[in-house]
Amino acid sequence: MLKGKKIVLGITGSIAAYKACIIIRLLIKKGAEVQVVITPAGKEFITPITLSALTHKPVISEFFAQRDGTWNSHVDLGLWADAMLIAPCTASTLGKMANGIADNMLITTYLSMKAPVFFAPAMDLDMYKHPSTQQNIATLKSFGNRIIEPASGFLASGLEGKGRMEEPETIVNEIELFFANRDNDSTTQSYSDSKQDLSNKRILITAGPTYEKIDPVRFIGNYSSGKMGFALAEECKRRGAEVTLISGPVALTCSEGIRRIDIESCQQMYDIATSEFPQHDAAILCAAVADFKPEQMATEKIKRKDNDLVIKLKPTQDIAAELGRMKQPHQRIVAFALETNNEQHNAEGKRIRKNADFIVLNSTRIPGTTFQSDDNQIMIISEQGIKQYGKKPKTEVARDIINELSNIL
Repeated sequence: MLKGKKIVLGITGSIAAYKACIIIRLLIKKGAEVQVVITPAGKEFITPITLSALTHKPVISEFFAQRDGTWNSHVDLGLWADAMLIAPCTASTLGKMANGIADNMLITTYLSMKAPVFFAPAMDLDMYKHPSTQQNIATLKSFGNRIIEPASGFLASGLEGKGRMEEPETIVNEIELFFANRDNDSTTQSYSDSKQDLSNKRILITAGPTYEKIDPVRFIGNYSSGKMGFALAEECKRRGAEVTLISGPVALTCSEGIRRIDIESCQQMYDIATSEFPQHDAAILCAAVADFKPEQMATEKIKRKDNDLVIKLKPTQDIAAELGRMKQPHQRIVAFALETNNEQHNAEGKRIRKNADFIVLNSTRIPGTTFQSDDNQIMIISEQGIKQYGKKPKTEVARDIINELSNIL
């Protein structure tokens, strides 16, 4: 979706400036043309020569390129670009953008930009949480700019917060998703105004792994990152749904407006899902729930011994089966199946047993998909037949799945 797109990449004075190289490589790999505009402080962290070598374009930093009077036109850049991305975006640059302080080439380019603007904040966690920073972000969003939320971390106070710039792959996926949604519409409506086919619908989504404790410091779990479930939650929210996200232990954040409930064990997810489901129109069961848990949890850390340790396991609660039993005629269930062999046969059997309207099949035999990957390749199996999809970012896979759900809600 980025082939032929012209992107202005703004780089500011942050330690995360080195990640701009990865962003450039990803954008160019997807067919985009990139023009870098960097602040003077940004050049303290990464050299224009490196950036120019990647983009095959001179890097713009100053108003005047040479002492002979040649100058860089921020107005021309604003007309040239299909989008502007500022990554990393420091607290200082946020403040200048929000208040129109045009004291460098990057800010004047931003103020002249006719295309959509994305910004990816990068700063100390406490700086990000400061009221002045939050006010500047709110101001920029009110102008129609699009924030790519920073990743999670921990504040000096010990509380969880955001601040670290989101990873380059996620940033590029967000821009790609924007163009995919816009280009799929017959008009050039803004991203926030894209189709709202899930308005007045309430969607329950489970995501991530569950941890089943062996003792106070050890557990049975899996490699799920939660990326697929969170992408589904974001897609539902964009399309107007009221979203409840039940998440296992993951290092992900979600947009404001998504009701997030964090859990650890299968039993906790089961209790909340069965309590919440009657108030929702659909459930998307994307979590990688542990199928077994220790029969007994040790109250103290189990010490190493010379003899073998035997842990007896028992089945956990079957969340999908219980919601399938509870399902009312107006409700829909989307189940997931991760298989290693006999994929279609096993998935179809699971769809029937769980009373799901359709099941999304993943396979561990496809490299670079499923656990911890940014990509996925799925097959949707329903009573009406099978739909196969190519390998693509999970943000796009989420759109395919929600398109299918929207057709039956």
